[in-house]
Amino acid sequence: MAMSMQSGAGDDRGIMSEINTTPLVDIMLVLLIIFLITIPVITKNVPVHVPKAVNIPTQTKPENITISVTKDGEVYWGQLHVPDMKLLVEKIEREAVKVPQPEIHIRADADTDYKNVGKVIAAINRGGVIKVGFITEPDHGVRGQR
Repeated sequence: MAMSMQSGAGDDRGIMSEINTTPLVDIMLVLLIIFLITIPVITKNVPVHVPKAVNIPTQTKPENITISVTKDGEVYWGQLHVPDMKLLVEKIEREAVKVPQPEIHIRADADTDYKNVGKVIAAINRGGVIKVGFITEPDHGVRGQR
């Protein structure tokens, strides 16, 4: 068998200016098949009964304790400044033995670091108080404005 080759000078086909879409279509079909196979696997979850969230206004009782955390990480027991976590744990231990045990409400500045709130929660845990809540402001649909 013989094959004839023409030189570039006598070629009348010219330069191809169209995009070859065959590889693109092949890749898109492969991705479509992958998504169709993996989506049913992702949507299957472990059956867990998730609690419903209810916004209940805080009922302030005289025995409730409010601990505030400022933007700078300073901790206040009501209106009194608490200089260190050891003193906070001692105060919580004194309150934990009361019957009924008081609730502790944490009011933290929105701009404080999470570690500051975490230290307060750890102190409450070491002190032995069981009921802990967070005081927040309701979201009225306007985000980013305070």
